[in-house]
Amino acid sequence: MTVIRPYGDTTGDGMVQTSFTLPVPHSKQAEGAALQLANKMGMDPALVVHAKPMGPEFTFFVVYGRVNHLVDTDKVVVVERDFPLLTPKEVNAAVKRGLRRRLVVVGACIGTDAHTVGIDAILNIKGFAGEKGLEYYRELKVVNLGAQVSVPQLVARASEEKADAVLVSQVVTQREAHLLNTREMSAAFREAYPEARRPLLVVGGPRFDETMSHELGVDRVFTRGTTPGEVASFLVHRLVERKAS
Repeated sequence: MTVIRPYGDTTGDGMVQTSFTLPVPHSKQAEGAALQLANKMGMDPALVVHAKPMGPEFTFFVVYGRVNHLVDTDKVVVVERDFPLLTPKEVNAAVKRGLRRRLVVVGACIGTDAHTVGIDAILNIKGFAGEKGLEYYRELKVVNLGAQVSVPQLVARASEEKADAVLVSQVVTQREAHLLNTREMSAAFREAYPEARRPLLVVGGPRFDETMSHELGVDRVFTRGTTPGEVASFLVHRLVERKAS
């Protein structure tokens, strides 16, 4: 079947669990407010299974209940991987054969974002999920600028290093900061470079939508769980294999 409902206790019962915080002190009235919100979200019946004060003025809730919504999997839009996954040895060989020089990657967390876990997982040699980062690849030159890098600084360093690709990680999402920063970065690179010479622009973070690359003005969006091998394979696919063809 392509039309499905959530599963909780029995197949197709529509039971789901959600959590949220309300700006009210913990009380029975607060729990009633949580149930009211759950009902307006389409959960009926709903049950508060957990309520915990978060300081004197906030309460965190977990609510369990039934929804009547259906999902049609045939209408789900996702970005499928359109390139083969390569081993480090294959990446190195492809770069050496196709570019005849090292592929230069500049990475950073831009704006006020100080969370380097994501960019370090992709770039640092220690890597992520059992895979070594891009620093491990012999034919890749990696320049990790770290956190809180301004967009002008990033553009200047990318130009100085003659970067083939620019990787930007964004974790801070309050007030859609990740989207605003990405659009600013994209616009700055398009202003600073002729289109034919512009570095490949890649962004990643847990709250990005993979389908937004065109809207954000970048070449690829990676979300949570992305490994260094996936990024390296994409860079080879776009910068080496397409050039050869």
